[in-house]
Amino acid sequence: MDSVSQLALGAAVGVAVMGRRTSLVKAAGWGAVLGTLPDLDVFIDHGDPMLNMVLHRAESHALFWLTLCAPLFGAGIARLHGEWPLWRRWWLAVWLVLITHPLLDTLTIYGTQLAIPFSNHPYGVGSVFVIDPLYTLPLLLGLGCALAGRRRPAFALRANAIGLALSTAYLLWGIAVQQHVRSIAQASLTRQGVQAQALLVTPTAFNSVLWRVVATTSTHYHEGFYSLLDAQAEPLWETHQRGAELMQAYAGHPSYERLNRFAKGLVAMQAVDGRAHLSDLRMGQTPNYTFSFDIGPAAGPGAEPQATQARGRRPELSRALPWLWARLLGDPLPPPR
Repeated sequence: MDSVSQLALGAAVGVAVMGRRTSLVKAAGWGAVLGTLPDLDVFIDHGDPMLNMVLHRAESHALFWLTLCAPLFGAGIARLHGEWPLWRRWWLAVWLVLITHPLLDTLTIYGTQLAIPFSNHPYGVGSVFVIDPLYTLPLLLGLGCALAGRRRPAFALRANAIGLALSTAYLLWGIAVQQHVRSIAQASLTRQGVQAQALLVTPTAFNSVLWRVVATTSTHYHEGFYSLLDAQAEPLWETHQRGAELMQAYAGHPSYERLNRFAKGLVAMQAVDGRAHLSDLRMGQTPNYTFSFDIGPAAGPGAEPQATQARGRRPELSRALPWLWARLLGDPLPPPR
C-alpha cells in the first residue's frame, strides 16, 4: 500500500496496543515511523530496473526477519523513554506494527515475499488497489479523533478502534467482492470457450467497484472490466496478442524468467523499434503497463547478457480519470487507448 496508509495503520496499531500505558502521541509516533520502515528498501539500487522491482518487498517485508527485529526495537524504545517495565508491551506493539505492514501489502497485486528466508514466493492477493481512500480515511479519522481527544482516554481509544475496525472491514469487503467478480469472469470465459491458463481479478485505481480482469492463454490475453453497477453480469472483453514467438525465443533468458516468475506467468511481449519489450500484465492496463522492460533485440537474445531498461508507461490522466469514473458508474465505455 501507499506510504500514507502504512503510516496511518502503524500509528493506529501502536495506539491500540499501548492503550493507556503510555502517551497516545508517543505510541502513534513510533507506530507511524515503524509502519513505514519496511518500505525504505525502495531506496536500494540493485543496478537494474527489473531487479529493483522484483527485490522490493523482499527481506524488509519478511515476517521472520521482522519478528527477530521486534524485541530489539521494543527494548530500545522502552529504554529511550525510561519505560523499561513496559518493554514487553512495546515489543508486542512493535511486532504488530511491523508485520501488519507486509500483511497489508500482500492484499495488493504487486507481490510481497513474506516467507524469506524459507521461500521467495511473491504473495499478492490483489483484492485492494495500492491507493484506496476508502481504506485509508477511516484510519486517519479514527487516529485524528484519538489524538485530538487524548485527554479523554476512553473516547480516544474507542475512536481509534472504530477506525481500525472500519478499515479492516473494507479489506474483507474487497476479498468478498473479488471472489464474486472472479466467478462472473470464469462463467463468462466458459461461455466463450476460453480455457485460461491464469486469471487475474483486481480492482482499478482508488476503488473496489470497478474491477479489471485478465485471462491468459498461450498466445493471447483477454482483458476486461466489470463494475458492480453494470446492468449485465458480463465483463467487457478485448483480446490482445501476448507475443508468443518472442516469449518462446526468450524462454530461459534470465530477465524473462525473472519477471515471468514474479508475475506468475501474467506477462506479454512485443517488438518495439526492433527491441523486445516484456510487460507485467498485472499492473496498469493495455497499452499502459506500469512495469515494462526492454530486455534485448526483437530478433532474439544475443550472446552477451544485457541490462534491462525500464519502459513502463503511465496513462494520460485527462482521459483515464473521466473514463474510470464513467465506467465505474456502469457506462460500457471501451478503455482509452
